[in-house]
Amino acid sequence: MKFLEKKRALAALCLAYVVLFSVSCKKDTLERPYAWADEDLPVYGQELAADGYAAGFASDLCVLGAEETWEAENVDAEAAAVFDLSNKQVVFGKNAFEQLYPASITKVMTAILAIKYGNLEDKVTVTDAAVITEAGATLCGIRPGDELTLEQLLYGLMLPSGNDAGAAIAVHIAGSIDGFADMMNEEAARLGATGTHFTNPHGLTDTAHYTTAYDLYLIFNEALKLPKFREVTRCTAYTANYVDRNGGSVSKEWKGGNWYLTGERETPEGLEVFSGKTGTTNAAGFCLIMASRDMAGQEYISVVLKAGSRPALYENMTEIIQKIEK
Repeated sequence: MKFLEKKRALAALCLAYVVLFSVSCKKDTLERPYAWADEDLPVYGQELAADGYAAGFASDLCVLGAEETWEAENVDAEAAAVFDLSNKQVVFGKNAFEQLYPASITKVMTAILAIKYGNLEDKVTVTDAAVITEAGATLCGIRPGDELTLEQLLYGLMLPSGNDAGAAIAVHIAGSIDGFADMMNEEAARLGATGTHFTNPHGLTDTAHYTTAYDLYLIFNEALKLPKFREVTRCTAYTANYVDRNGGSVSKEWKGGNWYLTGERETPEGLEVFSGKTGTTNAAGFCLIMASRDMAGQEYISVVLKAGSRPALYENMTEIIQKIEK
């Protein structure tokens, strides 16, 4: 398809540019059977901003040096970071370039592609690709033959974290899971997320599916530019009314899982959480990326990867966002 060919050509150019102006980071944590398998991975760092053309490319980003880290004895998650979007500053960072499994935070990229390159009013017929049998996988409950709008699938993707919704979106947008993964990687390259490789639209564990806390900031920052993404991810509940394969009416209520938004965990004083995505698998641990704003309206992205438990995830997140000067 001409559309995909043009996107791939553009992504290839962007990726070549990023590699040219990047610096090497720490040794990878995960085995990477694909790109950069035998060499240190290029990342955005302060050296990138020092170059004239590259500085323009990164002028609207928070730039973090590969070796920068902050001491925080109460942050025991594997990686964590806070980014001040308004002032383009890094508030906190721990292992921000370590490659880790993202679990369902993957779905942020899936949502970006659905919003940017899909028509949310499209009627989508669910295919067999949406049948997810992995134990513990979160589902929104759709079945092959069901017909929903792409917008409804977007809510099913982001609120109950439906892996089945992710697969349905992927097939609708790209024709296949593999084709959609190619689009995800092309978009990641365009954003400069060079420590990232996707193999699926939902985040179920795969040794070739990984990212970093810094790359997730780049991806989430792009997502926040989309009003529809903000609208969907600030919701705590959504009711989808659609038609099943036999023409019958189906009504499902989907609920979000971000404890700050649902009120199960108190947000630190002076901050309001307005968007986010959780993720959990045995390999990834407990993960969360989210956006918050202070009383002055300044916005922040914060991410915690591989916390040991759900309560620990929120303890870590509370600890790092408390470092924001309000």
